[in-house]
Amino acid sequence: MEQKLRVGILGATGMVGQRFIALLEDHPWFEVVVVAASPRSAGKTYEEAVGGRWKMTTPMPEGVKNLIVMNVNEVEKVASCVDFVFSAVDMSKDEIRAIEEAYAKTETPVVSNNSAHRWTPDVPMVVPEINPEHFEVIRFQKERLGTTRGFIAVKPNCSIQSYAPVLTAWKEFEPYEVVATTYQAISGAGKTFKDWPEMVENIIPYIGGEEEKSEKEPLRLWGEIKDGVIVPAEEPKITCQCIRVPVLNGHTAAVFVKFRKKPTKEQLIEKLESYRGVPQELDLPSAPKQFIRYMQEDDRPQVQLDVDYENGMGISIGRIREDSIYDFKFVGLSHNTVRGAAGGAILCAETLKAKGYIQAK
Repeated sequence: MEQKLRVGILGATGMVGQRFIALLEDHPWFEVVVVAASPRSAGKTYEEAVGGRWKMTTPMPEGVKNLIVMNVNEVEKVASCVDFVFSAVDMSKDEIRAIEEAYAKTETPVVSNNSAHRWTPDVPMVVPEINPEHFEVIRFQKERLGTTRGFIAVKPNCSIQSYAPVLTAWKEFEPYEVVATTYQAISGAGKTFKDWPEMVENIIPYIGGEEEKSEKEPLRLWGEIKDGVIVPAEEPKITCQCIRVPVLNGHTAAVFVKFRKKPTKEQLIEKLESYRGVPQELDLPSAPKQFIRYMQEDDRPQVQLDVDYENGMGISIGRIREDSIYDFKFVGLSHNTVRGAAGGAILCAETLKAKGYIQAK
């Protein structure tokens, strides 16, 4: 069997870092060999560094418990031990941009969960089922960085996963105006109810920076490469409200759409259920067999029943119906820390490996 690629997790002790570690247990292609975090965690075993802060519902994998946490700032030392890294560091945006670029310049590919590089013009921001061709911008990024194998690739914000794939599947009907409200789980803020008791039985109608991301990032996914950079699409115009709700995992979206070419409900459902992308064609390890499913029941999708569809990597859609002001409306659900965070980044890395961008050093 082909030897597994050696993986490092930057920011391994935080919630998304923990999700990476849980999802990568027994991965057929990747093996976590380095966990890196802040200097205060460095030198401890991973189990000691996390202590009572393990937030996953599954136990901490045995294989990482005794790994000695490395200092994430010792870039050369960490990079020398791995073939590539996942980044989930908790720093300022400027610090994240600097440290991810520093890792890339050691010829270590960086697949990032962070938002810091999502608008760097030559950094691909990818949902593998939507825009894997954007990875082609990496060659221009390497020229800028002066690298031969080091680069940065990112995944988009968790909030858009429950509607951007849907609008992609409906592209031929030319959606041009979208109103979305997202109801977002507390794990999106790296919290549990134990950490954030004020969220119990509460709703907060504000998530800093989230509405701009939710409106703009889909347009970058649908953009094209011109002159070595990604130029965002101009349509559909999206306006969004983002609300924090008392749910642990799972972002729900209520969405209204106007189309230039008027589809029927049956056509919309058929496009969702038949939609496939590169991960399905290549049968990648983390790829859902069916990326988007449509649920006929009036009261679905529900977070408790549906968030783990396809191991949290699939999107559940329901309640497509004609609207009195817009053409159609629907409800979407995605798992925000699996498809929307660590799982989405892992699928990006699998796509990058399958396409030859990530190899053993």
